[in-house]
Formats: sequence, C-alpha cells, structure tokens
Amino acid sequence: MTVRVLFCRSNAVAPDPRVEKAARALQRHGYGVHILAWDRATAWPRQETRDGLPIERIALAAAFGQGLRNLPALTRWQAALTRWLWRHRREFDVIHACDFDTVLPALLCKRWCGHRVVYDIFDFYAAHVRAPRPLKALLRRIEWWAVRQADATIIVDESRRHQLRGARPQHLTVIYNTPEDRRPALPSPPPSPPGALRLAYIGALMAGRGLPMLLRILRRHPAWHLDLAGFGSLAAALQAEAQSLPNVTWHGRVLYEDALRLSAQADALLALYDPQVPNHRYASPNKVFEAMMLGKPVVTAQGTSIDQLVQRWQCGLTVPYGDEAALENALATLAAAPETRRRLGRHARWAYETAYAWPKMAQRLVALYERIMQS
Repeated sequence: MTVRVLFCRSNAVAPDPRVEKAARALQRHGYGVHILAWDRATAWPRQETRDGLPIERIALAAAFGQGLRNLPALTRWQAALTRWLWRHRREFDVIHACDFDTVLPALLCKRWCGHRVVYDIFDFYAAHVRAPRPLKALLRRIEWWAVRQADATIIVDESRRHQLRGARPQHLTVIYNTPEDRRPALPSPPPSPPGALRLAYIGALMAGRGLPMLLRILRRHPAWHLDLAGFGSLAAALQAEAQSLPNVTWHGRVLYEDALRLSAQADALLALYDPQVPNHRYASPNKVFEAMMLGKPVVTAQGTSIDQLVQRWQCGLTVPYGDEAALENALATLAAAPETRRRLGRHARWAYETAYAWPKMAQRLVALYERIMQS
C-alpha cells in the first residue's frame, strides 16, 4: 500500500525549494505526497500542481518577520491547520511538519488518529523569535517536547545537534539545504575582467544580512554590479536604495528558476549572516550550497557554522560581520583576480559533488522514512 505523506508549511510554497525537493524525492520512491501551505498574501491559487506536486493552501492574511505582533495570525493558522488535519485525517499516513509553527497541530493529529510525524526543523523558533527571555525559555522547552514526541526529527546542519541537547529525538538525521543539480541547464557567462565584479544576492531581505552595508559599498564601486532579489521586511527600503544606484538591478520576488539563473550569471554570491542571531550561528543557508552546485565562490560572515564550511572546502572568503572595510576588501580581492574566483569556484563544485549533492540527501530522507515506517 502506498504511504501517503502530507507536508505542512507556514508559507505559500511559491516557491519553497527545500519542501518541494523533499516532496519530489519521496514521490520518486513511491510515496504519495501532498503539500498543505499557508498563503499569507491571500494571492495564490487555493489548489495547484507544481512540477507534479499537488499543493493546497489555506488563505489567512498575515505578514512575515513581525515577531510577537504576528501572534494573533499565527494562532488563527494553528487553528485552521488543526481543523484541516481533522477533516482530512483519513487521507494521509505521515505528517511532515516543517518548523515549529506546524508541528503542534501535527502532534495533536498523531495523538487523536495515530499518524506518524516527521519534524523537519529549518530554524529553531525560540532561537530567532523576538521575545522576552522567559518566553523564549518556555518556547525552547516546548520545542524539545515536540522533538521527543515526533517519530523522527530532521535538522539542516550537524552543528545544530548542539541545539537539541536535552531533547532526545527518537530518530535524527541531518539533511543539508543543498539544491538539485541544475548547473548543466543554466548558462554561465565568462568571468568578469579584472576590476569588474558581478554579485548576486537572492533571499530574505531583512535585518542581519548585511544588505544596507553592501549597497553602500556598491555606491563606491561603479564597476561592480549587484543583482538583488527576494522579499522581506526591508524590501521597500532596499528597493528605493537600489533604484538610486545604476550598478544595482532590483528584481523583487522571483521564481526559484530565475534565482538560480541570476546566481549562475554572477562571479560570486553573498551569504552574510549576523552571528549575534542564535539561529545564524547554526545556519545552513541554501544559497551557500547553491554556490557550491553552481561552482561559484561565496562570501560569508565569520562566527557561524557556514564560515567553517567555507574555510574547510576553500570555496570562498569570510569576513567579520558588520565590518564594512573587510567586506569591501574581500570583494576587491575577487574583483582583481579572476583566477582566484575560478579556483574557489572549482573547490565549491568539488565540495558539492563529494559531500553535499542532493541525491545523497534524498537517500538520507528515504532511509529515515523507511526506518519510521518499519518501527
């Protein structure tokens, strides 16, 4: 009998590369998959099929990045998700709960109906929510309780085992945020000549990513160019600043395929995370692994787990977060030396092929599902 898996995600999955590639991996191994998503913009189709994956959305208006101010909307989402799971309880066998804002309704459904639950932790909620210390401590205890109750837990980086101390998961596996290999299908222009540099940042447009500092640097270097895309709380301010700079192209929110195309055209990618944010110290951002897949050097901030990864594979440069002069010098180094860019890019591709290629991660995911279905 086909095992039916329901992915639950608190965004519209429009797109969500990690959710979609995990769902495809299970689908290719004979699992039935369905995705249930939260449409916060109330702008996406209620039902659609993307690349063979059926997606259903619950439309509830809410913003991103609002912290505790978003608590009423989050409560409505939890209630709506719980109702949906109860009404459709006979249509799935496993709930793949992505992050904390879907796992509690999933565990209720497990208690009521006996469904298995896989808790896929992209980010620990208590580590990034802006809240008083006692509330963060309570949230951490609830997260650990959820880990103990789930049939299996997935984390995105080995370093995050540290955040699970005391949680005692039943089955635990690490599935890195690596992309499927799209490099052969993407055009990659020749490197920029010495002195010129084409950069790309496509991702969350919010505080803690070094983006205002980056734009200040671009203002001083008209021979460098930045493709800037994404969405988030700083989108409007960054768009206004970008439109005043002739060497910055603003793309706004883009499809994943377009994001990869922009990255493939760059000489280097950027993944600057503020290590003062606890989740950033354990981040496993997909843009780092996209750089590996594309064979592009990446510039990251020191004091995070990804800077250790970049140093280990010698596939990019690291700078102290917030040090504008250090970032400017690192970019100047890349601009001046196309051969350095090529060498770092070769190391990046070797790292992807050797340790992080998505087929390796897909095997881990399928093996985890086989273990929990046999237990």
